[in-house]
Amino acid sequence: NGATIGYFPIDDTTIDYLILTGRSPHQVNLIAEYYKKQSMFLKYDKEVPEYPHGKLTIILEDIKRTISGPKRPFDLIQLPNCKTNFATALKQPTGHKGFGIKKESTNVILKVDSQEWKVSDGAIFLAAITSCTNTSNPNAMIGAGMLAKKAVEKGLQIPPYIKTILAPGSRAVSEYLVKLGLLGYLEKLGFFISGYGCMACIGNSGALNPAIEDFLKVNEEFIACSVLSGNRNFESRIHPLLKANYLASPPLVIAFALAGRMDINLETDVIGIGKDSQNVYLKDLWPDFQEIDKIVKDALSPSIFIHVYSEIEKGNSLWEGIKVEEKPLYAWRPESTYIRQPPFFAAKELGVAKDIEDAYCLLSVGDSVTTDHISPAGQISKSGPTAEYLKKMGISPIDYNTYGARRGNHEVMARGTFANQQVVNKLASKKGQLTFSFIDNKEVNIFEAAEKYISKEIPLIIMAGKEYGQGSSRDWAAKGPYMLGVKAVIAESYERIHRSNLIGMGIIPLEYLPGENATSLSLTFKEKFAIKFPKGEFSCGQIVDVCLSAGKNFKAKLRLDTAREIEYIKCGGILKYVLNKFKQEISSSQST
Repeated sequence: NGATIGYFPIDDTTIDYLILTGRSPHQVNLIAEYYKKQSMFLKYDKEVPEYPHGKLTIILEDIKRTISGPKRPFDLIQLPNCKTNFATALKQPTGHKGFGIKKESTNVILKVDSQEWKVSDGAIFLAAITSCTNTSNPNAMIGAGMLAKKAVEKGLQIPPYIKTILAPGSRAVSEYLVKLGLLGYLEKLGFFISGYGCMACIGNSGALNPAIEDFLKVNEEFIACSVLSGNRNFESRIHPLLKANYLASPPLVIAFALAGRMDINLETDVIGIGKDSQNVYLKDLWPDFQEIDKIVKDALSPSIFIHVYSEIEKGNSLWEGIKVEEKPLYAWRPESTYIRQPPFFAAKELGVAKDIEDAYCLLSVGDSVTTDHISPAGQISKSGPTAEYLKKMGISPIDYNTYGARRGNHEVMARGTFANQQVVNKLASKKGQLTFSFIDNKEVNIFEAAEKYISKEIPLIIMAGKEYGQGSSRDWAAKGPYMLGVKAVIAESYERIHRSNLIGMGIIPLEYLPGENATSLSLTFKEKFAIKFPKGEFSCGQIVDVCLSAGKNFKAKLRLDTAREIEYIKCGGILKYVLNKFKQEISSSQST
């Protein structure tokens, strides 16, 4: 379920990095002394520390270059296996690693800007050096620049239909790439700096060429790819039309982009043909690690980082020109489509948890449903409830922006809940933001169904498999279901932070008993559900009865693990818990 924190020793190399990146001598000395006092500063000439669970032996020569994908960041693939892995993924049943493609992969003609290319499943349409974490490593970024330099010198080019993005997390990266003369080579391959911070990694990759988007909409089964140096690659997160997304180091992002495909063995296959008509392989481009280390030590200096950090709070003229009124309360504007007053404190009475009666199932989903499935952060579709709302508010489709940008507007985020086009709901006939409405007796949009259930005061539940809510700890993945009227989730297991977020919004997390799930219990999801809490009381890990209108009952475990979580649920969530505390404090102060 993940760890909150990990402890590990630091060493002299850590201190060297802190000095290089502009930390003050006082701060560096403080860090070093603190770790020494804690016996967490490792000196390799002394006795190797002992750990209670034994040693993990790592043979450096056995470590291979890897990527991960096509749908989850922890599905590792060694570089030589990429070609066979992709071929297997195409044929595997639709799931975490499969696409369920039954036909044989064939070349299709792609027309872009009066040019034609033959492409097939595995073609790359987006290559991004991105992520504030993975671009903070000077060795990786300089390595990417050096690989680009060698590629340009050999006359290689990236196919022009591939969208290329260079979005480091810090301006320090562009400073040292310019100083080392490497940025120009990256730009010759199409990697121009587009900004700093979270971009392609969080879904802010922007639109693809309109011709490519049209091509992918027509060829619905085409498995198009992205490759990026990000942290997450869950379905539809990078771009809704790119079905296979792979995480790689910055140098490997460029290498795959040069090849134009993911179904390639970069260790042995030809990447491209050089200007001398000779085959070019990865080994011809891959930078020497010792050379990179020497450049980092000789060419980089703390002054680069100190200069960038000194101006970190300065914006451009547009940002600096924003007029801000200094008032104690924010002046909510009803016409705003970005920031609206949230409804979470609107109820006159504080929510009090109670039995759930006559609830319908809004969704039944399988294993590894992520927060990206529940509450996407990427592009807002030009159709659907969110688009209809924005159009009604006078917003043009070109300005719909992303869910991440509009997360201050609950009207947008509620409509965007489960708007991921790869959501597989067992109550719907196909993927997408669909469910079966037991009020209309037909398949409708999830938001539309939820609105009608809420209008008739019918509670809703979600049924799920293992690891429900894995991925980024996105608060709207709990707020969104709350706004759709979801009162409880019954899952085989939870990602721990998402479970906590559900409780924070007053949504009760329940877990099937060991060995049981929706399949073993023969649930149809068409039943009405009642969840009983004896005498309205809650206790950590208690077993509760789930009663179905069809006469079948089963038991589930209440996943409230602490006394404080019980308090949150009793108040209807953490926000109402805090508000209740405020009211109690005010009442107490007034009485005294």
